[in-house]
Amino acid sequence: MKIILGVCGGIAAYKAAELLREFQRRGAIVQVVMTANAERFVTPLTFAALSGSQVMTSLWQPVSTDSEQSFDIEHIQVTQDADVLVVAPATANMLAKMAHGFADDVLSATALAATIPIVVAPAMNLHMWEHPATQENLEILRQRGVRVVSPESGELACGMVGAGRLADPSVIADHVFATAKHAQDLVGETILITAGGTREPIDPVRFIGNRSSGKMGVALVEAALERGAKVILVGASLAVPAPAQCESIRVTTAGEMETVVLERLPEASMVIMAAAVSDYRLMHPASEKLKKKSSLTLELEPTRDILRQVAEQRRAGTIVIGFAAETENVLEEGRRKLRAKGVDLIVANDVSRAGSGFEADMNEGILISHDEEQVMPRSSKRELADRILTWARSAIRARER
Repeated sequence: MKIILGVCGGIAAYKAAELLREFQRRGAIVQVVMTANAERFVTPLTFAALSGSQVMTSLWQPVSTDSEQSFDIEHIQVTQDADVLVVAPATANMLAKMAHGFADDVLSATALAATIPIVVAPAMNLHMWEHPATQENLEILRQRGVRVVSPESGELACGMVGAGRLADPSVIADHVFATAKHAQDLVGETILITAGGTREPIDPVRFIGNRSSGKMGVALVEAALERGAKVILVGASLAVPAPAQCESIRVTTAGEMETVVLERLPEASMVIMAAAVSDYRLMHPASEKLKKKSSLTLELEPTRDILRQVAEQRRAGTIVIGFAAETENVLEEGRRKLRAKGVDLIVANDVSRAGSGFEADMNEGILISHDEEQVMPRSSKRELADRILTWARSAIRARER
């Protein structure tokens, strides 16, 4: 894979050197393109030494030949044999240029001339990141198919604390390799995805719930959108925002999720049930707030099995994927759920492990189908989402045959 790495002028420019190394560790060839302001933070010599290639720093960069010195149209030619353009760090200024078609330096001109997938990883001051102009520019880029790797929250160079730090190099690399490998291979598919954790009321202020944040489901939505699918998201108590490009339907209880999912099921060519749905609900929720007592007994009844209903009621050819969040006997429970639910694939994971599963940014598990089992080592939920969709794409091709 050949990656064009665009570096903008921000304090996070030094992290681009680490990102370049991460690309190389994964086997990529990297061509660096720098803005003039980026050179104020890191010299082109640093990136040339690391990449082994001359760094592009100007639209007027001379190219020496045996007979004469000429000026090549490098910003156009460089993208011809590349797989993906990555801008990291991407400043607010560069995002504005890309959104509105400015091409007054070598990097913005390269981006405008690029017909390959583009990934941007913004890094800037908290207020610059939150400004409506920046967010509107990001939305324009997303609508054009640019993948945005959102910045992390933490202490910023300006001394403020909040969103604006460049994402971790490994996370950016996950997005880049997924973008280059899977671009637009789910065009024409409509994917119904559930995410988050349902809540069953005890009284007007209390509920029975679980620790699901919806991060895995939202990662699946992002991956599916970027691979060209139409996505319907049914989300319950999401701790992360839903991508603007999907149709997002919010629910609270298992019953509400059941109703929406079954209503929209006929539209779906694929269903991914990533939500943690309550197994029980109160038989008689209180209409007023319950007062504190020395003890309290709650009478519960099981909720209806949404996943099994989806498998039974789907139209011919619809692929159904379920999740099995377990704390023991993960493989055995995953196999049992695959048979009992009648689905095509189960993603089984151990949610008792620290640093993965519920609420975490990382995950791991086992893909279990009727034909094979694949261990998924710990990685970002975004990378796991692409692995799940890659399996689904293989199932789609088998269905078409």
